[in-house]
Amino acid sequence: MDRSQKADSVAQLNAVFNEVGVVVVTRNLGMTVAQSTALRTKIREAGATYKVAKNRLAKIAIADTDYAGIGDFLTGPTAIATSVDPVAAAKAVVEFAKTTDKIEIVGGAMGANVLTPEGVKALATMPSLDELRAKLIGLVQAPATKIAQLSTAPAAKLARVFGAYAAKDAA
Repeated sequence: MDRSQKADSVAQLNAVFNEVGVVVVTRNLGMTVAQSTALRTKIREAGATYKVAKNRLAKIAIADTDYAGIGDFLTGPTAIATSVDPVAAAKAVVEFAKTTDKIEIVGGAMGANVLTPEGVKALATMPSLDELRAKLIGLVQAPATKIAQLSTAPAAKLARVFGAYAAKDAA
């Protein structure tokens, strides 16, 4: 990799760090190609990205971002999982780590907040941004549905009463 390629790589990583919501640093301990492909697929399906970057270039890229605190995690054979959704990358990596011992969660960060491996696992247990939006919409719609049911209930009760009197008179 020549100097211009390194500069491009640092610029790309810096752009990624400036737009993501969470960064998870993992250490790869001899994963096979099939395991690596499965991990990348799972992460892509979650809406996140997974990149193996040179530690020195990654440290340069995070220098002027909120993620400067993860510089200590970038030693040895590491990879970086990122996502705009603060939960997606953490959830995908933690779920994959449960299936194999070939990947270790080193730590991560949510903005300027540095996370330990336990913090990343705790973040993975939280609902994703889409799940939270769905719950919020459900909470907003529930009162409107109840109001509509309450406003139509008295009329329906009256109709049943009149129907019962009409059936009684007909009999």
